[in-house]
Amino acid sequence: MTEEFDDLINELETAILKEEKELYSERTLEEAYNPKNVGMLEDPDGCGRITGSCGDTIQIHIKVADGKIVDCKFITDGCGPSTASGSAVTEMAKGKTIEDALMIEANAILAVLDGLPEESIHCPVLAVNTLRACREIKW
Repeated sequence: MTEEFDDLINELETAILKEEKELYSERTLEEAYNPKNVGMLEDPDGCGRITGSCGDTIQIHIKVADGKIVDCKFITDGCGPSTASGSAVTEMAKGKTIEDALMIEANAILAVLDGLPEESIHCPVLAVNTLRACREIKW
């Protein structure tokens, strides 16, 4: 019985991975499965948290020194594209001045992720809006 169950799980996993590869780019899958900058910062200089229209929430913490974002972390309860978008936006924000970070657009995240399906286009918008919301704390 255990062997049959293991075979069923392996078949399901293979089918899911095949479907994901048909929907998402390799870069999106890499960022979704191995996201960078996951977590929260202790005593952040800025924190933003937004729940998008789909119900996904992204929270971003930033640390600022000399007018530049020196560290940036995120958490999300969202789907793979939300995770990938959070990973991408935090990577893009690091090292930028606050003004430059505020200019990051959803299209730039889409470019980094090599695009997303139409139903996931809101994810980079959510990530960018959450980064912009960070300035409401201490910027």
